[in-house]
Amino acid sequence: MRNVLITRMDNDGDVLLAGPAIRAVAATDRVVLLVAPSGEQAAWLLPGVRDVLAWPCPWTGFDPPPVDRRSVNTLIDTLALEHFGAAIVLTSYHQSALPMALLLRMAGIKHVAAASEDYPGSLLDLRHRSMSGHEVERALDLVAAAGYHLPDGDDGRLRIKEILPAVDVQPFVVAHPGASVPARTASADHWTATVKALVADGHQVLVTGSPSERALTAEVAGSNATDLGGRTNYRQLAALLRAAQVVIVGNTGPAHLAAAVGTPVVSLFSPVVPAAQWAPWRVPSVVLGDQQAPCRATRARVCPVPGHPCLDQVSPDDVVAAVRTLIKEVAR
Repeated sequence: MRNVLITRMDNDGDVLLAGPAIRAVAATDRVVLLVAPSGEQAAWLLPGVRDVLAWPCPWTGFDPPPVDRRSVNTLIDTLALEHFGAAIVLTSYHQSALPMALLLRMAGIKHVAAASEDYPGSLLDLRHRSMSGHEVERALDLVAAAGYHLPDGDDGRLRIKEILPAVDVQPFVVAHPGASVPARTASADHWTATVKALVADGHQVLVTGSPSERALTAEVAGSNATDLGGRTNYRQLAALLRAAQVVIVGNTGPAHLAAAVGTPVVSLFSPVVPAAQWAPWRVPSVVLGDQQAPCRATRARVCPVPGHPCLDQVSPDDVVAAVRTLIKEVAR
């Protein structure tokens, strides 16, 4: 058994989607996972990960740090001391693996695998032509090309380690109105109307969000729901989502965290990126939103269409109906 470095430089949701591929490698070798700080919370929860390294990557994320020579040299030296037998660079379909491959080569890693449409020169030993499909499938396809497969009995769903606190409040649904960029979720007014409709339908609603989203969660919860904005760490959020009947959320990390704990998802999904690649993975779900809207495939961070119609024109009653459908489906 050798030490294998896997890199996935992005946010927590992206790291969660790498989970099945990581488990495939961990079935044979010891895995050390290199992530950006924005993905570190999820990294520590993934089964199969022996250790986690975090590095402020300057070529991924919505607010990347500047290139810093000392930081780059520190990473190279740290990786060199680990004596990895191989490395696998996991990326989203729109990202290049080559900057990371260069640093891995400089750290002395002899075998580097990645998906790359660009000519890699001497940076890659395995240059894989990535398949189309969901991000989970793309990552599994790459590690399969490197000789790794999920063990018998592993169905390839998202998972986290079962080290979560208990939650006593039930039954309830979770509404998570925030997102890393505004184009990927509905407006605050739409979320407020949706929460009111859910409460009117008899649901207890808990509204979650990060500390930076407290104003949003307070507005959305109002006097109708329980505002938990900024009051849960990542493990507590995972436990809360696991205990929920359904999670209503945009295309953002908690959608994948809900999938990882097996909770059904109503996904308010803006088509700025393809739902076929980023929708909740292998969990009961309903995807709402006009997937043929003019913003389709633009990767826009702010909706380029006035009024954000792809999501804000989704009726709160449609959300309520989707929640009912998923609750009944799970109860069967």
